[in-house]
Amino acid sequence: MAVKIRLKRLGQKKAPFYRIVVADSRSPRDGRFIEEIGTYDPTKDPSVYNLDEEAAKKWLSNGAKPTETVNKLFKIAGIIK
Repeated sequence: MAVKIRLKRLGQKKAPFYRIVVADSRSPRDGRFIEEIGTYDPTKDPSVYNLDEEAAKKWLSNGAKPTETVNKLFKIAGIIK
């Protein structure tokens, strides 16, 4: 089973809000997920994000692959060098 750390979109039209989730790569974008590890709000200036760093490090060590956007958030948070 390939596991990815990706964004799950919530919110209204033109007002996105995302949850950072760990999900099976075969599940749909807003479908089932294994665990929620944070949130991301790009509508604020500057963008606001909250992460559970321990859970993110645990999933990365277990082989989960982050998407490009989540990878950028991890770099900003200092989880990935």
